[in-house]
Amino acid sequence: MTFTLTVSDEVRTLVPGFTHVAIEAHGLVNGPSTEASSALLDEAARRLAKRLAGRAPHEDPHMVAWRDAYTAFGAKPSRTRNSAEALAKRALSEAGLPRINLLVDLYNAISVARLIPVGGEDVDRIRGGMRLVRATGEEDFVTVAGGAETVEHPEAGEVVWCDDSGVTCRRWNWRQGPRTRLTEETVSGIFLLETLAPMPVAEAESAAAELAELLEKFSPTARIQVHPPAPAGTPA
Repeated sequence: MTFTLTVSDEVRTLVPGFTHVAIEAHGLVNGPSTEASSALLDEAARRLAKRLAGRAPHEDPHMVAWRDAYTAFGAKPSRTRNSAEALAKRALSEAGLPRINLLVDLYNAISVARLIPVGGEDVDRIRGGMRLVRATGEEDFVTVAGGAETVEHPEAGEVVWCDDSGVTCRRWNWRQGPRTRLTEETVSGIFLLETLAPMPVAEAESAAAELAELLEKFSPTARIQVHPPAPAGTPA
């Protein structure tokens, strides 16, 4: 991997059942959403409905575990849902899933179909290694509010992803900052699938393999590598 992904001991202690699988991709081709990527999102919604079998997304055991994790670091999971639950809720609504761009559509489809939080970051916009840590409360999180760029600060103890320039995603996987998001100009990306017990690690790896296949299909000349889960205490 061209850079490191590290999970702090504090986070591992807080949520011992956390696992993540990373997909590194270079030479990607992105662009506006297409009929094919839109169809994948529609199919993901159908797969989700079949998986839930009439239950609400927050009743799924994996989403229950994420709600417990959010509660553990002081967030209110019914107000700030993890990314998979938030997308699942939209997928089952009349509005349906948003169409963002090709690459985002691909990872959102996997997130919804598998009920796994999945994120994508532009490698060229990341400064140094990415770290999952508990915030001090002094870190900068650059976002957009009311059409203008603004700087927020996470709450002390909040679980955040960050790089050398600041926070890239608040409340674990709740809100990504615009600085590192995948745009239509993105050519190199890191895709992160995050799971908690009781979801088996093998299911996270299967979901990563499915996403890697989609990336290969839509960017045939890309160089794609799936990085397996790292043992506790080592860089991922």
